Amino acid sequence: MAAALLALLTLLAPLALTDAQLTIYVLMGLYAVVVIGLSLLMGYAGQVSLGQGAFFAIGGYAAALLTVRLGLQPVLSLAVATAGTAVLAGLVGLPLLRLRGHYLAFATLAFQLIVLSVIGEARGLTGGDTGLTGIPTLSIGSLSLAGRYRSFAFAYVAWVLVAGTLLLSSNLVRSRPGRGLRALATSEVGALASGVAVGRSKLQVFSFSAALAGMAGGVFAFFVGYIAPGTFPILLSVEFLVMAAVGGMGSILGSLVGTVVIYLVVQALQTVGTASGMPLQAPVIFSYAVYGLVLVGILLLLPEGLVPAAGRWLGRAGRHETRASALALGADGPETRVSAGDRPEE
Repeated sequence: MAAALLALLTLLAPLALTDAQLTIYVLMGLYAVVVIGLSLLMGYAGQVSLGQGAFFAIGGYAAALLTVRLGLQPVLSLAVATAGTAVLAGLVGLPLLRLRGHYLAFATLAFQLIVLSVIGEARGLTGGDTGLTGIPTLSIGSLSLAGRYRSFAFAYVAWVLVAGTLLLSSNLVRSRPGRGLRALATSEVGALASGVAVGRSKLQVFSFSAALAGMAGGVFAFFVGYIAPGTFPILLSVEFLVMAAVGGMGSILGSLVGTVVIYLVVQALQTVGTASGMPLQAPVIFSYAVYGLVLVGILLLLPEGLVPAAGRWLGRAGRHETRASALALGADGPETRVSAGDRPEE
């Protein structure tokens, strides 16, 4: 019932939004796709990554360059970019996933810095720091997401991708490989003892999460029409991490909730930061402050995240209600009791 209601709200929401709000809605959906992949990687496989922004950038640049430089159809470019990002993640993951904990986090962060540096230096191909312009809109054959209802169409594309990602990820975590991932997140030694191929499992989920980020990055490039290294700052990877932590690591629905909550909070603060009289760097300062404060607050108060905590609270409330009902029935039904004097003699 909740899933059906959520799907209905997702379908109806674009009808009530302005063009500016539709832009936020599209970006929120694309970010959710990335965060779902990150939640799988961190919550189920137990691998910490600060480099999802790199795969988002790789997917965006790959899709844009294949279309702008080689003239491929945008939808074909998007498919190739998604697959290419997954393959690259597999190659990068071979050495990186030998690391653990904060070492892996720093390594993925360094990977994003390298990616951005390469993009900035390859001026003849990527446009360098100036950026890549002239990226066409997404199209499938003669059907192009252009014109008056462009943002409206992209909103449905983005959230169809969210729905597909939610469905695919939910099925994955319920499958046998998903149970292996949960064992891996708990203990690599225990997972090995249970017959889980630890190295292969980590590499597969790393590539899958990168593919989701690359796909979202490709749609993002076709939507905005212009990308540059500054479009994918380190702060973007931090934002993805905070979204996953707020919703709940290892909670597929929590990834969506965390994305919506953090994105709307950041948008509200950026509106305040760009108000008249505010310093030029106010939006960036507000963003860093929000990410830091929210992450610390979640880790201290709700380490499991919003959605798992809400589930725990609702379960506890349900148990209390059941217990209270049982006590009330016992108090209201003395006729069902047998007193000591009325018991039959043995």
